[in-house]
Amino acid sequence: MRLKDKVALITGGGSGIGKASCLLFAKEGAKVVVVDLKQESAEATADEIRNAGGDARAFAADVSKAKDAEGMVRFAEEQYGALHVAFNNAGVFHPDDESVTTTSEEIWDMVIDVNLKGVFFGCKYQIPALLRAGGGSIINTASFVAVMGAAVPQIAYTASKGGVLAMTREIAVEFARQNIRANSLCPGPVETPLLAELLADPARRQRRLVHIPPGRFARAEEMANAALFLASDESSFVNGTSFLVDGGITAAYITPE
Repeated sequence: MRLKDKVALITGGGSGIGKASCLLFAKEGAKVVVVDLKQESAEATADEIRNAGGDARAFAADVSKAKDAEGMVRFAEEQYGALHVAFNNAGVFHPDDESVTTTSEEIWDMVIDVNLKGVFFGCKYQIPALLRAGGGSIINTASFVAVMGAAVPQIAYTASKGGVLAMTREIAVEFARQNIRANSLCPGPVETPLLAELLADPARRQRRLVHIPPGRFARAEEMANAALFLASDESSFVNGTSFLVDGGITAAYITPE
C-alpha cells in the first residue's frame, strides 16, 4: 500500500476529484480526514470508505475561513495523532465569472476567497502539523488555466489558480529542507457534477471540448491517481512542480478534427 500509516486530509472530499481521492487514498492505506463544506457530503464519503474496510473521519469546513481551516487540522491530529498529507482541493467556479470587464467585485471576491485564500489558510495551518509529524506532502489543486489563457473568459477562476501555482512554488522552496514537499496539481476539464451543471448547454460544452486532444473530459479518478503519486513516497524528489494532467491541452496548437 502506497500510503500505509499515513494520515491524509483532503478538502472538497464530498464530490468530484476530492471524493475520488479520498476513496483511493484510503484504499492505499491512508487514514483519511474528509473535509467538505457540507457535513452530510463529507459523512457520505467517509461512510463509503468505512464500508469498504478503510478508516475515515468527516469534518465540515468553509476553507475560506481561518477558524475552519485551523479546526480541520486540529481535528486530524486529535483523531489520528498526526498529519502527513494535505490535499487542498476545494474550489468553486461561478457561472457569472466571465470577462475582466463584466465580472462583478462580489464574484471576484468569492472565487478568490475560496480558491486562493482557502489554499493559503490550508497551508498556514497544515505546515506546522506536517512539521510535528516529521514532514510530508502538500498538494494544491490549481488548473491548466494557471499556465495558459482560458478559451472561455473566467477571470477570477484563472487568477485564483495562477495564485495557487505561485504560492505553492514559494512554499516548496521555503520548507524543502524541513522534509515538506509542495506541488500543484493542474487538471484539465474534469467530468464532475459541477462541470456538468455549468456546461448543461451543449454548445457551451462543445466550445471547451474541442480544445482537448483526446476529445473527452478527464475522469475524477484520473486526477486522484495523479494526486496519489504526489502524496506517496514515489514522488520523494518532486517538489515545486506544476503537475499538468490535461490530456495534452497545453501541448496543442491546433486540436485534431
